Amino acid sequence: MALPEVRLLQAAIAVARDLNFSRAADRLHIGQSTLSKQIYELENQLGFRLFDRNHQTVAITDAGRAFVEEAIEAVSHTERAVAAATAVFNGADEVLNLGKSAYTDPFLVSTLLSIRLPLFPGMRIKQWSNYSNELAHQVISGDLDAAMTTGVPETPKLSLLRLADNPFYIVMAASDPIGQHREVLLGQMHDRNWVLLSRHANSYLYDMILFVGSGKNVRPKDIFHVMSPEEVPEIILEHQALAFLPRSAAWRISRDGITMRPLSESQLRLVTNLAVRSDTKSRLVKEFVRATSRKMDSFARKSQGRLPLTGS
Repeated sequence: MALPEVRLLQAAIAVARDLNFSRAADRLHIGQSTLSKQIYELENQLGFRLFDRNHQTVAITDAGRAFVEEAIEAVSHTERAVAAATAVFNGADEVLNLGKSAYTDPFLVSTLLSIRLPLFPGMRIKQWSNYSNELAHQVISGDLDAAMTTGVPETPKLSLLRLADNPFYIVMAASDPIGQHREVLLGQMHDRNWVLLSRHANSYLYDMILFVGSGKNVRPKDIFHVMSPEEVPEIILEHQALAFLPRSAAWRISRDGITMRPLSESQLRLVTNLAVRSDTKSRLVKEFVRATSRKMDSFARKSQGRLPLTGS
């Protein structure tokens, strides 16, 4: 059986994500009738249905779910192949695929992008964005060479280099009594409305917030879930809520009656690591990790050098 074309894989992935032909067609910038023909063509090639559909609903079949899961990987590998070949054509000797999330500290991103390797003078870094837990899976599967992940538990499949260790920031109304303190204690948040990034953004951190709170008998009155920080201010002002966010995300929305304070809780920290496969054989990846370690060490030494001396 001939393998399906990439355009047909992309069609199936889009429909699976939206379960709506109209929205999926818009995502692909094609007409809905064209998309329907592509799915029909793909199902004919495969010999089974990927979707059950009528005029009102679209549902993915079990076979469709298994197919789309692998199709995502196949398209990702194809995109990497094109990117690598294009980079070589344009003069780059090596491409390092580096993942980051939308909440990664911009300073860390710019620091890693500035790294140059003497052994690979033509190296080009290609950025990929995703949630941290998805980035970790992409490194393990080989879709990414390395990724900056935050709040991802340790696993033997990944080698981790610590880049940063920061507190959560609690975002609140400027008039909130908690804002009178320089730091927020978790106990001060008991029986208040909380705003959390949806669990699929980082299930480990989401569960850890509730687990640590429960262990201290600190529970929310209600939880509001958001997909992006920009949704937070309206909820805070309407429901007198308190939002857990990384510093960079909190900073973006701290205006117009919104303020932020660090959370003083040792069990809830945002640890950001550079993650690579534990069994990587890539010399490029190993050199990149070493260079990153040296650069982060130099920043730490400079920071320590600026600390005031005590005693005489």
